[in-house]
Amino acid sequence: MNKVILIGRLTKDPELRFTPANGVAVATFTLAVDRPFINQKGEREADFIPVVVWRKLAETCANNLKKGRLVGVSGRLQVRSYDTPGGQRRWVTEVVADEVQFLDRPRSAEPNSGFSGNNEGIEDIDFDFDFDENVSEGDDVPF
Repeated sequence: MNKVILIGRLTKDPELRFTPANGVAVATFTLAVDRPFINQKGEREADFIPVVVWRKLAETCANNLKKGRLVGVSGRLQVRSYDTPGGQRRWVTEVVADEVQFLDRPRSAEPNSGFSGNNEGIEDIDFDFDFDENVSEGDDVPF
């Protein structure tokens, strides 16, 4: 099984390109994903994870996402290699996304955000869920 689920913020606007052979849309962006701990300096570190999105989803991401937006990404991890013009082999690890969820609304003060103005496809997320609220000691967990 190869499944990756991430929540993070875009480090810059997505880059949209089209394959030369058949014009398929492909967008790339990098997600900054906070680590779950604070380092010795009292700072939260982040991992910067490259994401690749294809076809219609690539165009949707390029048209609606901007630097700083919070997104959820679901997909698979891919490792590929290529040779540089100097003959060196380089390895790339990236997430190929099947699903991208917009987890916040675009900043209304941001001019030309590329967002159409409707909230279609954007969900309100409540992160204040108490996971222990409905489970008491001795209750069976359903899995």
